[in-house]
Formats: sequence, C-alpha cells, structure tokens
Amino acid sequence: MSWDYLLTSLIVCISPGIGVIYTLSATLGGGMRAGFWASVGCTLATVLHMLIAMAGLAAVLHTSAMLFQAVKFAGVAYLLWMAWAVLKDRGGMSVAPSAPGPAMRIIRRAVLLNLLNPKLPLFFMAFLPQVMPQGAGLAMLTKLGLTFSAITFLTFLGYAVLAASGRDALLASDTVMRWLKRAFAASFAALGLKLAMARA
Repeated sequence: MSWDYLLTSLIVCISPGIGVIYTLSATLGGGMRAGFWASVGCTLATVLHMLIAMAGLAAVLHTSAMLFQAVKFAGVAYLLWMAWAVLKDRGGMSVAPSAPGPAMRIIRRAVLLNLLNPKLPLFFMAFLPQVMPQGAGLAMLTKLGLTFSAITFLTFLGYAVLAASGRDALLASDTVMRWLKRAFAASFAALGLKLAMARA
C-alpha cells in the first residue's frame, strides 16, 4: 500500500462534507459521546458504500439514470430536512446543549445521511482501481477498503474531539450558538443543493 493512497485517503476524509458537518453538529449538541457514535455511523456508511462498489452495484447506479436520480433526490430531501431541523432545534439535530440521544439513533441517522449520497460508491469505483497493483485480487481490495475506513473513523473522531474541546466556550455564547446553528443549517442545505446538481 503506497503513501500516495494513504495521503489521498486522508485528504478525501478531511474535506468537509455531509459526515463532517453531521459529526460536528452532533458533538456540539450532545458532547463527545454523541460525536463518537456519529463517527461510528459515518464510518459504517463508508464501509457499506465500499461493499456496494466491490459488488459492482455502483456500475448499476452509473448506468441507470432513473435509479441514480431516485437515490440522489432522496438524499437531497433528507439533507434539506436536516437543515430545517438544525435551524428549528428539532430533536436530535439540535446543536443546543442536551443529553446525547441513544447511540443507535445517532448511528442510524449518520448511516442514512451518507448512504443517500450516490456519488460515494461511484467515487470508490473510480478511485480504488487506480491504486491497486496489477493482478491484485479481493484481498488487496479488502485491505484498501479497511484502511480507508480506519482513516475515515480516525478523521471524524478528530473532528469530534476538536468540537468537544471548544464546546463549553461555544455554548456559553448565545450569539455564537445562533450563528453556529445558521452555519450548520446552511451547510446541510448547500450540500443538498450540490447533490441535486450531481450527475452520474
């Protein structure tokens, strides 16, 4: 496994996206425990997307415009709902201080958010073959997938630790929290619009 693969994987994971925004908002709302479970959920979604790619289902998404559009707009609708829920401090999407919700609910929401992004399996279909040695088989593909998943988890956990470390200071200011809420809502809405314009 090359350093190029590890560095590229790290850059992909660090880049702000649906999972990063969700992990940060979950941590601010429910503390480090919520951030940990959000990281677990986002990583599980990554593993599922890799399995989809390995099974060749990403190729089906790529060739079936109707299926791609259906998954895409389900994802767009869910992201816009997340934006509205954050803005209105609804349930588990509130960034106001509260006791963290049940672990399974946090994980389920993280998985659903990320699974409704049809670009992820297509990314893996395009990315993984480029870093596989010639003649490599399923064992190497599995190794690459597990490595990417580990990097994903550690990166998201890092974001959660960062958010948790400044949580008390942020929560002490009503003005900061009001703008944070707007920023998270705008981020989810922007990600939804970006997904809406995605093409297979």
